[in-house]
Order: sequence, then C-alpha cells, then structure tokens
Amino acid sequence: MSMNRILETKEVNFRYSGSQSDALRNLTLRVPEGKKTAICGHNGSGKSTLFLHAIGIHSPSSGQVLWRNAPVSYGRKELKQLRQDIGVVFQDPEQQIILNTPYEDVTYGLRNASVPEPEIQRRTEAILRTMRLEHLAHTPIHHLSLGQKKRVAIAGVLVLEPDLLLLDEPTAYLDRVSERELVEELERIHRRGITLVMATHDMNLAYSWADWILVMDKGQCVMEGTPGDVFADEAAIKVLGLERPMLLDLWEALPEASRQGREAPRNVEDFKTLLQKVFA
Repeated sequence: MSMNRILETKEVNFRYSGSQSDALRNLTLRVPEGKKTAICGHNGSGKSTLFLHAIGIHSPSSGQVLWRNAPVSYGRKELKQLRQDIGVVFQDPEQQIILNTPYEDVTYGLRNASVPEPEIQRRTEAILRTMRLEHLAHTPIHHLSLGQKKRVAIAGVLVLEPDLLLLDEPTAYLDRVSERELVEELERIHRRGITLVMATHDMNLAYSWADWILVMDKGQCVMEGTPGDVFADEAAIKVLGLERPMLLDLWEALPEASRQGREAPRNVEDFKTLLQKVFA
C-alpha cells in the first residue's frame, strides 16, 4: 500500500523515570494519511506512550517523531500548534472533561486557542450538533452516560479541527449499543477528511474497522499491513498472544470450495450475504 505518512516514528526510545525497561524500543512506524489505522497490542505494549509522544507530552530519549515529514519541535509555540493539529481522546473521558456541561467543556479548548467569542459560539454549537449532543449541551456532565461522555470528549477535540485524531481504547467499557453508536460516529468523522488512529486490544473491532493495522509489542512495531494481511499470519498473531478475529475464523471454517475466489468478509452483514450466496 503506497501511502502519504501523516505521522511517523524513527527508532524512538523512551523509558519512564524509575522504570527498569523501555516503554518504546527503537519504535519505527508510519501512520497513513486519510486512512483509519488500528494500533493493536496488549496493555503495556506502548500504544498510549506513542500517543503522548505524538503530541509532544513526552519526547524521545533517542530517535525522531515526525509530523507531516518534519521532526516535531518542542518549543512552546510549536507544541501549541501541534496539539491543535493532532487531537487525542483518552480511554477515560473523566480525565479529559474538566468543566460542568458539554457546552462549557467544548468551549474551553477554543478559549485556550484565543478564538474570538462569536466564533467559539458558532463552532461549539456546530460540533455539538455533529456529535448529536445539542440536546445535552447544558446538562451536568455527571448526568451523562459513559458513551455520551466519550462523545463529549471527542467533541472537545474535534472543535479544534485537527487533521489527525488519536483514540485510546475508545470503546472500552461501553455496552454493545453504545459501541456501535461510537463507531458510526467515527465513520462520520472520517468522511469529513480526518485521519483516525485507534489504539485497541479488540481484534474483532480492528479487523472490521481499520484500513491499516499496526501491531505493537514491548514498545516495538512488530507487524503492519492491511487487516487481511496481518490477521492472515496466524502463527505470528498466536506468538504475540493475540486473538484472531472471530469472523476470519468462521470464514476459514467454511469449505475451501465455498471460499474460492471470494474475499474474506470484514463485517457481519457481509458475512451473512456471503453465506446466503454460498448456501443458496
């Protein structure tokens, strides 16, 4: 897959103070512009640490982080711009939402960016509509469901109009309905031209959602490719202790003659359609 790289790391090393091991070890990876990328791996594989490097909260002890092919600069002015260009939504929205209502929280980032007040009002109302939160604009945060809080956290980042949105385990702790709604929301965001990166340990979600997969283990990127290519390497996935997507296992359980000349389905609806054709 030929790609324009929006974010890239080159041999990045980083160790947290007091730790005996590196959180990132010679990490080299690339995020394709305009795509939906899933970063897979167990807790502790380095996914969240990578995100903190992407926005300059941490800087490498060696190696480089590149944004649009240029090394990240750690000056105050440059970091402020970087954090408008790259938005991060953390796993727990409670850590990200700091004001009392969705409306107040979304305006906070715009005020920090010195946006004029009329523009703050226009952009805040627009993003709350986009995220289907307008009816909750002035509802106290503690009255919202976890799924609604996650949408508020995303709205607070999107209102700054980033080019790249990083999401750390965005579906964690959500019920099935809320997860589906959030994934649909991400599809709408992607159609607006925003590059998306999702860190997840849910292989079923990664397989159905992503255009490109990066697999991290012990601070390194150990696999990359399309979902079909990455998950086709059953031996490598097993060695890493990851589960293969259930749909892929079900597909490969069908007789080979039934699969001949057909691409493996990436979602349940496509799988149902193929079964109807195979057994018609």
